[in-house]
Amino acid sequence: MKWTARKLKFALNIYPPYLFAGVRVTEIDPEWRELHVSMKLRWFNQNAVGTHFGGSLYSMVDPHLMLLLMQALGSDYVVWDKSAEIKFIKPGKGCVHSVVRITEEDLEEIRRKTAGGDVYRPQFELTILDEEGGTVATVAKVIHIRCRQPARSA
Repeated sequence: MKWTARKLKFALNIYPPYLFAGVRVTEIDPEWRELHVSMKLRWFNQNAVGTHFGGSLYSMVDPHLMLLLMQALGSDYVVWDKSAEIKFIKPGKGCVHSVVRITEEDLEEIRRKTAGGDVYRPQFELTILDEEGGTVATVAKVIHIRCRQPARSA
């Protein structure tokens, strides 16, 4: 299936783990450079002390960087999440949000570093913010990227 930003947004918003955690993708750039995601605090996504559950905070931003890179780079590239680390800065209350962004410079560097078939594992930093713009958590994601090699003939 050929994804459009609109189709992917719809699919993510009805994806059961997001739907039942209250995660909402609010915008995806048609050029695959930016995605906006938010999550309101509800009874079903709060922890024992009444703030956002840490697992929901992480899942809110988890696959989006990989998905944007897959679409922006195209089918000539293998793109996988390699690792992630989340640091909780302060309790999340109310509505939290994040903007996942890749730049033309990111894409140029990826193409340059993978041109010879090498694996490249860049690290990206994501920030989860509260309604006042304060940092709730930061997420460091390492993405595994490789340019697909043409099939070898026998």
